[in-house]
Amino acid sequence: MRLRFILSETWTSLRRNVPMILSVMLVTFISFLFIGASVLMQAQITKAKGDWYDKVEVVVWLCPDGTSQSANCSSGKAPTNNEIVDIEDKIQDELGSVVSKVTYVSRDEFYKNTFLKQYPNGVYQGRTLTAADMQASLRLKLTDPTKYQQVSEVLSGVTGVEEVQDQRQIFDPVFSVLNKATVVTVVLAGVMIVVAVLLTGTTIRMSAASRKNETEIMRLVGASNWTIRLPFILEGMTASLIGSLLASGALSVIVQVFITDGLAQTVQWMPFITQQTVWLAAPALVVGAMVLSALSSAVSLRRYLKV
Repeated sequence: MRLRFILSETWTSLRRNVPMILSVMLVTFISFLFIGASVLMQAQITKAKGDWYDKVEVVVWLCPDGTSQSANCSSGKAPTNNEIVDIEDKIQDELGSVVSKVTYVSRDEFYKNTFLKQYPNGVYQGRTLTAADMQASLRLKLTDPTKYQQVSEVLSGVTGVEEVQDQRQIFDPVFSVLNKATVVTVVLAGVMIVVAVLLTGTTIRMSAASRKNETEIMRLVGASNWTIRLPFILEGMTASLIGSLLASGALSVIVQVFITDGLAQTVQWMPFITQQTVWLAAPALVVGAMVLSALSSAVSLRRYLKV
């Protein structure tokens, strides 16, 4: 009987306060759209990092024929096969626990498999280059990508090695920009959450004020504190539930249109989040919105009704 009464009061309140409920829904929608966007952006960064960092390697560029700014290449000649074997042995002896795989890439292989893919005609800065203009290299796959510095310390001073390059340095600036964008989104989401909490509390107080006589009568006939509060709290939670569901739906549409049907079709080298990522995040968004609404409503009612 009490549950039926509480639900009846909640429904009555929802019908009476449609404009205020719509305002709570709208603010909740916008707030949790920003929150969801920041969550999905961070998920995208994590997914890209995991995929790229598993593939990137440490590249040990061997000295080219001709002049080089590296002191290790003072002879002006590329290392011989025996010298390359010596470098590989040094890697095996001193970095065996760090390096899981060593791959030698000759100048011809680099020219055919890498350079010509980027420059199909072999023209670079107005010059037509050949395999003889390329550099051989050793590609090192690390057991732990964070141990790049250890590899650099061992090989940087070795004769025949011009440069030790960590390919992660290519991607770090991209991730830095994306991380900053995530921070901006989180800040905006935080501001909108504060606005949503304040608006929800204000809306519930206005709803309680419009029914002050009813709440006084309920108190006089012995209704408990929670019997008086619950209809108002459920009112705010209902509005937040609908707003957060709309935000989750909007995020799903955005991912489908702009990522699944857009970027993922044209950018093949990058892994993207999917609808599954959205629906894994959606329950947390919905529950979070309802919890925030319940807390703000309860605090507001405690101060206003003094019960």
